[in-house]
Amino acid sequence: MTSTSPAALDPRRVQRRTVFLLGSSQLLSGIGNGATLSIGSLLAVDLSGSEAWAGSITTVLTLAAAASALPLARLAESRGRRVGLVAGLVSALAGALLMMGAVIAGSFPLLLLGGALLGLGTAANLQARFAAVDLAEPEHRGRSLSTVVWAITIGAVAGPNLIQPGAAVGSTLGIPPIAGPFVFSAAGLFLAAVLLFVGLRPDPLLLSRRLASSAANGAGSTVRGSIRSGLRAIAASPQARLALVAVVGAHGVMVAVMSMTPLHLQQLVGGSHAGHHTTESTDALVIIGVTISLHIAGMFALSPLWGWLTDKAGRYRTIAVGHVLLLVAVLVAGLGGQEPMLVTIGLILLGLGWSAATIAGSTLLAESVAENQRVTVQGVSDTLMGAAGALGGATSGLVLAWIGYQGLNAVGGVAAAVVLVLAATTAAKRRASLAA
Repeated sequence: MTSTSPAALDPRRVQRRTVFLLGSSQLLSGIGNGATLSIGSLLAVDLSGSEAWAGSITTVLTLAAAASALPLARLAESRGRRVGLVAGLVSALAGALLMMGAVIAGSFPLLLLGGALLGLGTAANLQARFAAVDLAEPEHRGRSLSTVVWAITIGAVAGPNLIQPGAAVGSTLGIPPIAGPFVFSAAGLFLAAVLLFVGLRPDPLLLSRRLASSAANGAGSTVRGSIRSGLRAIAASPQARLALVAVVGAHGVMVAVMSMTPLHLQQLVGGSHAGHHTTESTDALVIIGVTISLHIAGMFALSPLWGWLTDKAGRYRTIAVGHVLLLVAVLVAGLGGQEPMLVTIGLILLGLGWSAATIAGSTLLAESVAENQRVTVQGVSDTLMGAAGALGGATSGLVLAWIGYQGLNAVGGVAAAVVLVLAATTAAKRRASLAA
């Protein structure tokens, strides 16, 4: 980067290569989160001895993702996307190893620490979608962002189904079978970090800044990232406000319902209660693995469709589609809570709704603020997404115990409906201002 002038580089070629590298790393790192989502709540109950801690892994993972989003964004501002993304992935690699060690040692605190470090990998994966639009042309932003989101599909869907292969690997290595899936997680995260560290050159963010600076004859500056400056930039734009609410709301609803579904299915199919080992029901583990796999497939597999719809039909309409799908999802999962098949269908729709809202909302956010504020705003957005997910994960167990799985889904439906109203209002105001 220091020896090559911006004019000597073809931004389109660099953009294509960047999207390919980001997508490849997402595929590899997705295995880590997939395994954690499928067995995290089960391990938490086993090692803590109480179902009250079922949502603890999701909570610490999302809290850590929220807390690290802005520091990783600041690192990207100063050192580029490559350094920020690799830092998050290396931390997640350490987390996967700690999760494995926690199972071997029977340590619940170590399990929580491992989950927290894996949260940094989640933050890095979220920021990878923004790295995909650093050099993207405006009419292709949705496509580029969705391509990177889509690439995580294979790894993320495979993760929950690695329980049984992981058990075989664990037995071979002489570790508890339930710790085996984290061997795959660690390997995937290691390869993803190496791929980006070696291959993401030139850095897309630094190159985009150099190109913008050259076009402006050296003018322009970068705003120092902080929650306050990011929130000010978002507050100044109605479009950015809607985008933020759309992605934060979708993430909170998705995490709250998804994090309690394995426990709900385990009780429904396996009939286990506190004091029993939740890993003893093979049928329950298979159903949980399949359900979470299909849910994650819904989150990522149709991302190109949502990216295309975002570019062609518009950001507002795609956000609305996403939250309508979330409403339908919680209705199906909640009302069909005693039927594993209906719960699975609801989880698929939940993933689809999250995907549409996140892709359209992230694209709208990236283009609704000034370029020198973009990275900071993206960090703030991911921080608040993580906070919403942490809140959903932390309270979902309490809500489940209070009003049941159906009630948990009803609360999620209310949140999705609020975003739909805001989207309609913002769109109407924008149409009115354009017509004036």
